[in-house]
Amino acid sequence: MHRTREGRAVAARARPVPGALGRRFTFYSAIMIPEAFVPRFEFATAGRVIFGWNTLEEVGKIALECGRRALVVTGRDPARAARLVQLLEAAGLSTTTFGVAGEPSTGTIEEGVGLARAESCELVVGFGGGSAIDAAKAISALLTNPGELMDYLEVIGRAQPLARPAAPCIAIPTTAGTGAEVTRNSVLSAVDHGVKVSLRSPFMLPRVALVDPALTVSLPPAVTASTGMDALTQLIEPYTCCRPNPCVDALCLEGLRRAARALPRACADGASREAREDMALASLLGGFALANAGLGAVHGFAGPLGGMFPVPHGVVCAALLAPVMEANLRALRDRQPDSPVLARYATVAECLTGRTGATPEDGVRWVAAVSRQLGIPGLSAGGIGAADFPELVEKAARASSMKANPLPLSTAELTAILTAAL
Repeated sequence: MHRTREGRAVAARARPVPGALGRRFTFYSAIMIPEAFVPRFEFATAGRVIFGWNTLEEVGKIALECGRRALVVTGRDPARAARLVQLLEAAGLSTTTFGVAGEPSTGTIEEGVGLARAESCELVVGFGGGSAIDAAKAISALLTNPGELMDYLEVIGRAQPLARPAAPCIAIPTTAGTGAEVTRNSVLSAVDHGVKVSLRSPFMLPRVALVDPALTVSLPPAVTASTGMDALTQLIEPYTCCRPNPCVDALCLEGLRRAARALPRACADGASREAREDMALASLLGGFALANAGLGAVHGFAGPLGGMFPVPHGVVCAALLAPVMEANLRALRDRQPDSPVLARYATVAECLTGRTGATPEDGVRWVAAVSRQLGIPGLSAGGIGAADFPELVEKAARASSMKANPLPLSTAELTAILTAAL
């Protein structure tokens, strides 16, 4: 890695170096930023992060430090949380279960808050995929703040900041994709508006994130694939976004190497402990990254698409990731040929392919090939067609995630991305 005499950031190619006991280690390229130009940044995450196989068994003692009456927010099948409820009650807590069928809507949150208040719940435990955890975070926020949900929602609401810390929230993911256990927002479906919107505040960071990879072993291959592609997207977009963060950079590169080697294996052999641990950690690192840097056009489109069509978030990410990467590379070369983001895309490609000197286009091809290998359908399988493009492009252009894309994309470029993702 080196700099030009002018101090411009450049990327050094990966090179093998000798290691102890005759091993050889590869140091991957990274963008070098002159010390004077390190940007202001901040890093915030859950109050406590616990990661490890079978760490769910520790939940009773952890929860007891937060209160004695818990609302347990689950996915569509509350029976999956039976062991969690057993552990909580064995520790002396009383529990009330609230199931979230599919992605949470604004109405879901209002119902959950009402139930938690009626049962005098002191803490909220989210157990499931991103939907259950997002619902748990939103409910915990509304439990302690006055007014109604619309007071605090972005885009369709009044976007007021939360005035008070949320009730204690323990986030326990059972998928490896969203990283929602360490993010400061909840993505909610506003059915009447046909869009997804966020409730967002530093107060919404969970008190505890408990990540137990053993909980993901039972995931079917299709869910493993789609959530895994979400995790991959949430490592690539923060690393290449227009708000770089040196802490996030390191996390993204570690997560990318793990996801690249583990995702196909986790889909083919769900019982592989190594693959499940790698994907759970990659998802966690992606959550750290998106919460402290930004995302990009994939997630800029994901909100409107999820609000207008019943397409799983991970499927949307899988369909859009390669076309967005390709569009960004073309636009950067045309309009910002000296952008250091081009070197960052080369680094992404090296992590994904494991090849020294891989080009950005090699990374695009790797993403497209893995998506096909995993059998993830394009957007057309969700009933999306060219007639929907104008509305989708208009909504995506206003999305908060789009603001972190490496550079602004034109209407024509955004339309071309959707066409390629069909």
